[in-house]
Amino acid sequence: MARSDGGSYFRRSSLFWMVVVTGFLSFYTWTVFWPQDVPYGLLGPLGALAKYFVDYHYPVMYYGWFMTWVIHLFEALFALKLCSDKGIDSTSARLMWVAQTFLFGLGSLGLLIKYKPDGRPKRQ
Repeated sequence: MARSDGGSYFRRSSLFWMVVVTGFLSFYTWTVFWPQDVPYGLLGPLGALAKYFVDYHYPVMYYGWFMTWVIHLFEALFALKLCSDKGIDSTSARLMWVAQTFLFGLGSLGLLIKYKPDGRPKRQ
């Protein structure tokens, strides 16, 4: 099977997903590791929900935080496999896909999954 010219294919994830994932994971980290410093009253319904989870389901939040990063790690490893399967042979492109997928999860992985290396249009 001949490789396409997509050996260095990389697309940056959308700014929307970068902001959403970064904001969510930052807030989640803050509530898990420094729950006493979160201004719950100033955050409206989000603060009330976060306070409820911290007060009544903290162990789930704590272990869930670690599980979130394990899931992101497996997504990044899957992105590495997809790069091989799709003929992306540039080391820098592979590294960028793995790093971006580790940080932003499905917001990045979706772009790689949609990539068709031979240029055929995607079936609907």
